[in-house]
Amino acid sequence: MRWYSGALRSKGCRSVVMLLSLTFSPALLPGQSATPTGSGSSGSGGMSVQAMPAQVNSSTYQGSIVKQPAVPGVRPLSLDEAIRMGLQYNLGLVLSGVNASTAGAQRLQQLQALLPTVNASAKEAAQQTNLQAEGLKIPGFPAIIGPYGYTDIRASAQWSLLNLSSLENYLASKHNFEGSKLSIEDAKDLVVLTVGNAYLLCVADASRIESAQAQVNTSKVSLDQAVANHQAGTAPLLDELRARVDYQTQQQTLITAQNQYEKDKIALARAIGLSLEQNYALADQAPFQALDNLDANAAVQQGLAHRRDLQALQQQVDAAKASRSAATAERYPTVALSADYGVIGPTLAHSHGTFDAVGTATVPLFEEAQLRGDAQAAQSQLEQKQAQLNDLRGQISADVRDSILDIQAAARQVAVSRSNVELATEALSESQQRYAAGISDNLAVSQAQASMAQANDQYVSSLYQHNVAKLALARALGIAQTNYKDYVGGK
Repeated sequence: MRWYSGALRSKGCRSVVMLLSLTFSPALLPGQSATPTGSGSSGSGGMSVQAMPAQVNSSTYQGSIVKQPAVPGVRPLSLDEAIRMGLQYNLGLVLSGVNASTAGAQRLQQLQALLPTVNASAKEAAQQTNLQAEGLKIPGFPAIIGPYGYTDIRASAQWSLLNLSSLENYLASKHNFEGSKLSIEDAKDLVVLTVGNAYLLCVADASRIESAQAQVNTSKVSLDQAVANHQAGTAPLLDELRARVDYQTQQQTLITAQNQYEKDKIALARAIGLSLEQNYALADQAPFQALDNLDANAAVQQGLAHRRDLQALQQQVDAAKASRSAATAERYPTVALSADYGVIGPTLAHSHGTFDAVGTATVPLFEEAQLRGDAQAAQSQLEQKQAQLNDLRGQISADVRDSILDIQAAARQVAVSRSNVELATEALSESQQRYAAGISDNLAVSQAQASMAQANDQYVSSLYQHNVAKLALARALGIAQTNYKDYVGGK
């Protein structure tokens, strides 16, 4: 039940029969949707827009849109170019931009609730009336009157002069829009992390292929030596069989490494929008460069200051506060004005101006269940966003500290694995010399080759982990997009 007051009417009488009607509404701003979606909330609140946002999750950043055709030959691809393409074509970033556009459209829709709506219409009517059907039987008076008609050209306007709930809903939509723009910047950091990780993985695969090929070559030398010794009668058949098994095992490792490299190249191409038909080669390597003097507490403060997802969530909290205020404001009176002015008459040349102006004040008297429900729902949404904001602050601290620990551990692993490679190389050389001199069989050579392969694989893995940990730290600090070179390349 609502209470109305302040009505003023002054208008010429006109027929309600309409044969032709033309109505249009001028656009609010260029690009605004002509048909807003959503449903009006009960009470005096503004329109609540419900839109289906594009889904952006971690797997989305593995995809992209492909706009560049494949070109003949082998295309060199640097890390900088891969990241640049990712920032242009990665699907996660594209969908984040779509979500920002959706939030911008909702902001315009909420703004319209605060602005006047103006319509224009033109009517041309013709009518014939049967008086007897209306119960009028007057002797000597025609039973049928007409046909007759009128022309009506009119402009109308509606304006919500005072609606605090609509105002708060508009402020909430503004915060959501600002948050969506910050989410785009955060998505760029995620693209840098995703593409950088994919590129570094391909670099590690290439190193594994190189190492596996070297092991194959070494195994071939050992096999040829074992065959020659067996044919000369200085070594048993067991040495030749053992060497042949080692050689074929290294061949299998090489095949596996080459297959994984090609698959990871496909994943990299998918993340940056490169056509899968395009043949390309990595132009950069990732040598070890230490990242020293890391202060965890200072890094956490830097992350809290720069992380765009934290700032975006803060905007969502502010939007939830505005929505909570909007729910409270549904209890307040609203004031609206509607008016029209036009000319009406039998013809346009014999028309006369008429107008209608109505001022309406509306106060909710008995909507307690709806009002309390809206307030509780808005409060729940606010508490949820505040809890997520608090959790994200803790998660940023954990991300920064985890990345620093990973960097330090990987740096020590690189040092140990590099030493292992040197020792395994020396052990392999020593065992080969002993076997060539006939001092021992080739069992020591086989074991040394296995140790050499394991040491090389550990070195490649630790180097990859170190570079990825540095890239993850740049993302945790919220500066991956602008400063990733300083971290991947060391500083």
